Amino acid sequence: MKFYETFGDFGFTMKARMEILRVFGPSLAPFNVWQLLQGIETLPVRMDRHCANARLVAEFLQSHPKVSWVNYPGLDSSPYKKLATRYLPKGAGSLIAFGIRGGFEAGVKFIEGLTFVSHLANIGDAKSLVIHPASTTHRQLSEEEQRKAGVPPDMVRLSIGLESANDILWDLEQALAKA
Repeated sequence: MKFYETFGDFGFTMKARMEILRVFGPSLAPFNVWQLLQGIETLPVRMDRHCANARLVAEFLQSHPKVSWVNYPGLDSSPYKKLATRYLPKGAGSLIAFGIRGGFEAGVKFIEGLTFVSHLANIGDAKSLVIHPASTTHRQLSEEEQRKAGVPPDMVRLSIGLESANDILWDLEQALAKA
């Protein structure tokens, strides 16, 4: 066997190495590349929709009597509005945190009352997602530890998706009525 046909101390031949690379990578399969390109090419359109929907939801929540506070940098009342306008001129993203009147129990009832928005800890999905951190992701901590971590018992986090804003608002309204 010639030197250039072996691969290191492992005894792999160059032919075997090339077969492994062809089968397992480092190249993406054509379909995977197509999907990746579709995602990249449509990102500006999707982000416009995420930001527009999130702005509508934040404004709705800010004016709702069962909501005690809203944290969204695109709102005029946000202390981060000036920074958001400077660094995020096309929109402040799709994440919203808000406090629900009634605390922990109201947060749990709100989540249980949703029918359209999915109860998941993810963010940035095409569909709208919601989580009540105090009863899920941070439940192993005491209330004091949660507060130190920036998770008050009344906090709900939304990741707003691409659906019709009317559908999202309808679901939030009917779930707030149940909370």
